[in-house]
Amino acid sequence: MADDATLAMRAKVQALGGSRRALWFYGAVQRIVRLTVLPFVSVKVEGRDRLATPGAVLVAPVHRSHLDSVVLGGLGERRLRALAKESLFGNAVFRWVIAALGAFPTKRGEADLESMRAAIDILKNDEMMIVFPEGTRQRGDEVGELFDGIAFLAARSKARILPIGIDGTEQVLGSGSSRPSRHPVAVVVGEPMDPPVSSRRNVLVEYTAELRAEMQRLQDRAVALNRNRP
Repeated sequence: MADDATLAMRAKVQALGGSRRALWFYGAVQRIVRLTVLPFVSVKVEGRDRLATPGAVLVAPVHRSHLDSVVLGGLGERRLRALAKESLFGNAVFRWVIAALGAFPTKRGEADLESMRAAIDILKNDEMMIVFPEGTRQRGDEVGELFDGIAFLAARSKARILPIGIDGTEQVLGSGSSRPSRHPVAVVVGEPMDPPVSSRRNVLVEYTAELRAEMQRLQDRAVALNRNRP
């Protein structure tokens, strides 16, 4: 269980993230991404309108680069919330910046029930949160094994899941890269999936398998879309 200082810091981050200044800052950064990053990677999109899906939504893209969330944030209109390492929130200035960008602190590598509760609360407030079901960044076109945490969050919050395939970000800024390279990116946004009917283990396992299959279908489409450009 988190100590009182950690809980107080999370409450502060929650308040910062919901302030008017934070929302203005997010919008400003979003405009910069649209003017710089998206043209740089020559992004091509299918299903972009689905990024405006209303209500509680868990955005579930494949994960090939730190650029994935940046591209999706620039393509959509809604703010993307995200869980981030608690250690990133130590500096007051940086804490404000990443809180304004939608981040919320969580402890990595251990059960952090308070963070799960916070994520559920955020979703129950009809917000949009990005979660990478593969966990860490992967390589290649095959969708890796998925953690069922996103299915659990969806079941508990009643949020829909928005599966997404992304091709090209690995070539722009993959694992181990220090400088971005110019390479086209394709994004395919799938139809929203209704949440699991319950949080029972067998239901989550079956749902997670269905989600992986859909993410693979969308990833295959993104690869084809990117490689068949005129």
